[in-house]
Amino acid sequence: MGIRRKSRELALQALYQGDLSGTSPPDALPLLCTNFEISCKSLSYSRELLDGIRARLAAIDAIIEGSAVNWRISRMSVIDRNIMRIAVYEFRFRDDVPAKVAINEAIELAKRFGADDSPAFINGILDAVHKTRL
Repeated sequence: MGIRRKSRELALQALYQGDLSGTSPPDALPLLCTNFEISCKSLSYSRELLDGIRARLAAIDAIIEGSAVNWRISRMSVIDRNIMRIAVYEFRFRDDVPAKVAINEAIELAKRFGADDSPAFINGILDAVHKTRL
């Protein structure tokens, strides 16, 4: 598994922990790294993701809600909304991750961590987000 994929998984776990416990996701990174023996290389990109998402959270959530017909971000599962936050941050606010890559990585995260319908749900919303930018 590549460094960026591991980094996305780590960021997802930190965001999930933050949503459930109310702690800051970056504060969860050291414990997650220790428990899962994650390299410093993965930690660096995870921290970039978490810092970027935190700085633009309101904008990211508005982008997701704007493309999620009849869905409020608060009604989405914790896993699904955080996977989409990572993907939207990567392809809307970074220049080094193409939309297709971010969407594919989000679908892979959904297959691994989400519910059975998560990959299709996430793909539909992220595809709509991407199309609104074209």
